[in-house]
Amino acid sequence: MKNIFIVVPTLDPEEEIMGKFIKELHKEFENILVVNDGSNTSHDKFFNSLEKTGIKVIKHYKNFGKGRGLKNSFNYLLNEYPEIEGVITCDCDGQHSVKDIKKCAKALLKNPDKLILGVRNFDGDNVPPKSKFGNKITRNIFKIFIGLEISDTQTGLRGLSKSLMEKFMDLSGERYEYETNMLIACKNESIELEEVEIETIYLNSNANSHFNPLRDSIMIYKLFMKYFVVAFSSFVLDIILFSAILGILDFNSKILAATILARVVSSIYNYIVNSNLVFKDMSISSLVKYYILVVIQMFISGCSVTYLFGLLNIPVVLIKIVVDCLLWVINLVIQREFVFKRKENEK
Repeated sequence: MKNIFIVVPTLDPEEEIMGKFIKELHKEFENILVVNDGSNTSHDKFFNSLEKTGIKVIKHYKNFGKGRGLKNSFNYLLNEYPEIEGVITCDCDGQHSVKDIKKCAKALLKNPDKLILGVRNFDGDNVPPKSKFGNKITRNIFKIFIGLEISDTQTGLRGLSKSLMEKFMDLSGERYEYETNMLIACKNESIELEEVEIETIYLNSNANSHFNPLRDSIMIYKLFMKYFVVAFSSFVLDIILFSAILGILDFNSKILAATILARVVSSIYNYIVNSNLVFKDMSISSLVKYYILVVIQMFISGCSVTYLFGLLNIPVVLIKIVVDCLLWVINLVIQREFVFKRKENEK
């Protein structure tokens, strides 16, 4: 594993824990890079001692965040070590054992085209409740919104080949959301994931973690919130237009006509905002596929509402809301997997 580097981002480390970890790690791996992400100057002596043992250390003048630290480490290694095959990123707080880091390094060498994930089991008694709950929520959100089934979405133990390092340097994200953006990029770019089961270790209920539950969760879930806001605002716009047009028209097929007119306007808004802010794909291909979907769902909605209105003795707008809520779920999956999914020659 001569051309594999171990990258360890750190901020104000627990020196005894990290020192022991780095010492054990250095017995197995020749190449280790520590990112000092703006730690307090009281830790300077500790980082200097690491350098004296042959550990590479790069320093941020101030704390920029884990995402920036990882990207800067990739940039440094690609410049200084052109023969590098890849990196294993891991945490400095004792959550990752040297044995598991070796497992991920071997998996990376066997699967250079995949993103390697060291995944934990969150069902054990030693897992802090906030970690267990947070992972399950994030795992389900990824499955619904992104279409990825991942056992551990927040693992810091990952293996990236040289080509993935180059690709992921362009991703947005300065803090923990960068690791989330990696997973989303894998879906968008059709990069396969390789899960490696690792030991689940939490020291002092994960008290040494610098993860800020409020700030970092908002950053991680930002993409999902953007999709929800766009979808909800499009939905509200469509219902308002439908209700207004329905009140103006006066002929037998007015439900279908109001559905079509309202959807034409709301779909333009939805496509422009989704393609620019959420899926970032405003191509002719996505536009054509999007409007094929719009036309199909528009007629399904119009015909379904017309039929149910004749069958049920309830307000037509209420029927419209229920029908379109069901279609929205289907619409999400189709947009993700068909409309905005780029082909290899479009990447």
